[in-house]
Amino acid sequence: MSDVWSPIRIGSLKLPHRLAMAPMTRSRAKPDGTPGDLAPEYYAQRATMGLLITEGTQPSDDGQGYLATPGIYTEAHVAGWRKVTDAVHAAGGRLFIQLMHVGRRSHPDNTPHHRQPVAPSAIAPGEGMFTMNGMQPIPEPRELTTDEVKQTVADFATAARRAIEAGADGVEVHGANGYLVHQFLAPDANHRTDDYGGSIKNRARFAIDVVQAIADAIGPERTALRLSPGISTGGISEGRGNDDLYRHLAAEFAGMGLSYLHVLYVRQDPLLEELRRKFGGVLVLNRPGRKREQVGADLATGLADIEALGVMALANPDLVHRLKTNGPLNEVRPALFYAGGGAEGYTDYPALVAG
Repeated sequence: MSDVWSPIRIGSLKLPHRLAMAPMTRSRAKPDGTPGDLAPEYYAQRATMGLLITEGTQPSDDGQGYLATPGIYTEAHVAGWRKVTDAVHAAGGRLFIQLMHVGRRSHPDNTPHHRQPVAPSAIAPGEGMFTMNGMQPIPEPRELTTDEVKQTVADFATAARRAIEAGADGVEVHGANGYLVHQFLAPDANHRTDDYGGSIKNRARFAIDVVQAIADAIGPERTALRLSPGISTGGISEGRGNDDLYRHLAAEFAGMGLSYLHVLYVRQDPLLEELRRKFGGVLVLNRPGRKREQVGADLATGLADIEALGVMALANPDLVHRLKTNGPLNEVRPALFYAGGGAEGYTDYPALVAG
């Protein structure tokens, strides 16, 4: 049982408290995937959160799914992210770049190479994707060959090295929310017959390979993973049928010395407690829709070591100060979550005390 304001260590980093900013797509990157000009200000404004987990950042051209999301695999990307990390560190914060390969949740209009999306299997998610030409159905993806799966693992490791080169304190692999890693985990998205499909061990192999490759490249203390057991999104409908796979993953990652395991969890059942025991390391918990009065509840019960807050941190750059002083929260403007490239709804949320 921990207090919100007690310090904690993740890897080699000492954080001042138990709150983190959850990863949130903002769709404000430049056309080449370089973070936008206001990204350093946006993240630095929120540096008092202690640990900032960035928006999903693609490790390759194939990894992009949405408009104006950033990458971390070119020299320009590294230079752009360096401005962000420098600003965050100058403000006293720590930052992990989240590596997100969307897999089949993409459209050729949104990627640099304009090619067919890739996935574990040639199964479309059955949803639309917003493009510059409006909402369009996502096409059937192309199934990755076994060699291409291994190259994708290498792409993640290269992107992790680039993130550290850009000054990030670590990386978080996005293994949740219906994206590529999650697609390999899910039996309704993965119909493969090679070593990456079929059994629990095989469907978990890609996630394990990616995390291990990144840990080998930058150190396990700088490596983290996000999972979302039981979530239904992006054409994936797990329910409780995949719980044993998550038990397997938690046991596999135990003892690897990872910085943390980040779990997005919507259910109220013993599985989360079981995963925490099996993993044995720092567990970051994200409860979608967590209310202000619920902040600290999972720390108090011992279910989590750190709580990740999303929209509250997006709309309140000084959220830590507001929570400590019981100050009012800003009104959230959802219509501007992904809109445009300017300050509105991005860096213009006011702090309680100017400066």
